[in-house]
Amino acid sequence: MPDRAADEQFLQQALDLARRGVGMASPNPCVGAVIVDAHGNVVGTGTHTYAGIKHAEVLALEQAGDKARGGTLYINLEPCSHHGRTPPCADAVIAAGIRRVVASMNDPNPAVAGRGFEKLRAAGVQVEVGAMSEPARLLNEGFARYIRHGIPFVTLKSAMTLDGKIAPPRLAQTVSHRQPGTPPGGWITGEAARTHVQQMRHEHDALLTGVGTVLADDPLLTDRTGLARRRPLLRVILDSQLRTPPDSRLVRSARAGDVLIFCSSASEEKKSPLQDCGIRIETLSSESGRIDLHAVLRRLGQLKITSVMIEAGSKINGAAMAAGIVDKVFLFYAPKIFPEPNAVPFTEASGSTAGAVQVKSLSLHRFGEDFAVEGYVRDPYQD
Repeated sequence: MPDRAADEQFLQQALDLARRGVGMASPNPCVGAVIVDAHGNVVGTGTHTYAGIKHAEVLALEQAGDKARGGTLYINLEPCSHHGRTPPCADAVIAAGIRRVVASMNDPNPAVAGRGFEKLRAAGVQVEVGAMSEPARLLNEGFARYIRHGIPFVTLKSAMTLDGKIAPPRLAQTVSHRQPGTPPGGWITGEAARTHVQQMRHEHDALLTGVGTVLADDPLLTDRTGLARRRPLLRVILDSQLRTPPDSRLVRSARAGDVLIFCSSASEEKKSPLQDCGIRIETLSSESGRIDLHAVLRRLGQLKITSVMIEAGSKINGAAMAAGIVDKVFLFYAPKIFPEPNAVPFTEASGSTAGAVQVKSLSLHRFGEDFAVEGYVRDPYQD
């Protein structure tokens, strides 16, 4: 009889190894593998990174060598069954003589989608799927959306007071009397929440904001965790008339094309100073003059961006929700209330909004005195 406690222990180890691929595996999934021999000893481990090419199970098999024969492979994602940048991993598992595979979930890639498990079973390998599936799905939800639809998974993040306000009245916003990068009126949430935001940035391929936030806050929007990334965090600005100041911190900190501005129309006179600073500018025309958010996602998908986090003001928040591009929300709340009238709300009403958006599968998180609500507008593995 399988030892379920031991299975979960080794699967947890595989998940921990997979998390080492955050920032290093995209646009591939984060995968970790552990091989345990017939005596219950760990004889091989592996973590997939995009630059490393080899998949986690192959790395673990190479480390285990002959000790893999008759053993068990623990892995958070189904071994692939197709030729991509590497041969099928399912074939390597079979050739190594693995007796049993314990995996958390099927691969959402339509090119695999259960075929890897079918191949293993056909070769006589015992396959068990489903243990610790929830953390495994959470880890690769960006990959799931991207590989099935060709567009990134979108998380809308915001911080607000208990009455749903993200900033004091606009008339009170002034950049000249505060530190650059500090929101008007100061930070709403505390240090613990802001530290978690940095971790969230590290987990995403791109951040998206509007020019209004650039003008009001002069943010950097960088990943300041200090953790390794295969490619820099892409900072995306929606700026229809190209009003982004060349002396803004976003522009001055641009490196290797990591700032991309989408505009709807702009003269060469406006483009040149930004392009001279290394800014990438792309035009997405529309009849309304507004930037088509669906076109933005399609373009980011072409750039192999698997996940985007929106950090913006009420206009972009409202437009994103109205356009139906948001997959997940992560909303921080501070135990504060703005007493001033006309404080800035979380979203600005849009004429295209048709009723309230339902958020499902809610989770609550505590960050010191602050808390956050996490929930899904759509399931990246279903829609």
